[in-house]
Amino acid sequence: MSLKLNSHQLMWLFGLVALVVVFLLSLRFGSITFSLSDVLSGLMSFGNEQMNMTSRILVDLRLPRALLAIIGGAGLAMVGALLQTATRNDLADPFLFGLSAGASAGAVLVITRLGDTLGAWTLPVAAFIGGIVSASAVIMLFSMQKKRGNDNLVLCGLAISFLFGAATSFLIYSGDQRAASSILFWTMGGLGLARWDNLLFALVGLLCVVGLAFKRYRALDTLLVGDQTIHSLGINVHRLRSEIFICCAFCTASIVALTGVVGFIGLMVPHLVRPFTGMTHKYVLPLVALWGAVMLTTGDVLSRTILSPQELPVGIITGALGGTFVLYLVWKK
Repeated sequence: MSLKLNSHQLMWLFGLVALVVVFLLSLRFGSITFSLSDVLSGLMSFGNEQMNMTSRILVDLRLPRALLAIIGGAGLAMVGALLQTATRNDLADPFLFGLSAGASAGAVLVITRLGDTLGAWTLPVAAFIGGIVSASAVIMLFSMQKKRGNDNLVLCGLAISFLFGAATSFLIYSGDQRAASSILFWTMGGLGLARWDNLLFALVGLLCVVGLAFKRYRALDTLLVGDQTIHSLGINVHRLRSEIFICCAFCTASIVALTGVVGFIGLMVPHLVRPFTGMTHKYVLPLVALWGAVMLTTGDVLSRTILSPQELPVGIITGALGGTFVLYLVWKK
């Protein structure tokens, strides 16, 4: 009996195979390239007290980085899908709330003014606080509006983004110019901050949106219709949107605090997945998370190999892919 797979199942199969492949490539490539046998033997020695240099590089540096790429890609892609549903805007992405500008302001403040006050945690904590402050400002400004339409939310996000962007520029030009290269690399995105002790930071953010999706996936489907229909079903649409915005803001801030500003993952991946799953969130969100992980891990591998041994910011790779994808959407329509 022949086994035929539908398009949704094929996307899962290809996605899982692609994730395994790029995960192994992420462990292989870097300033030093390892063979596949070295990678497998290094992973087998995980947890042993006596590890050689190859195993230590794999376990202490590359494995946390690969896991952060998977967590970050999955989280940003799910946030993008949720925000596109909540706002009914196909161009909504994880940085709708000015999170990138707020996180950048927090990180630049540390780099140019405060230094490593909290040790290795200083930069992630400052970026997280900046992202949460900017998201809170957007939500507060939006709640003060008499007409709480989706267009108003976008305008509030743009206003806060410009304000935090101006503050970031002031900090850069009035601070230590020798830190400019560090600031530039962080604002373009990178996974170099990944360590075993801070992966939980990003994982908690991912679990926040996973919990929301698992608990409210039926209610999320109702947002695809008009507000009057939603009210007739007994669902408080404002409360549901508030839950989505808060969870998405927390998840994005948690991830951006470690990865820097990585654009287009949340915008691009939901559009790639929906033709194969339809609009039902029960099927869309898990597949979006899988392909988001594949995209960011692939971008990280390319960022380390294109100009090897020099490393490119991963945001350059995702920006190039995302810009090409948007041009394709415009041309298609």
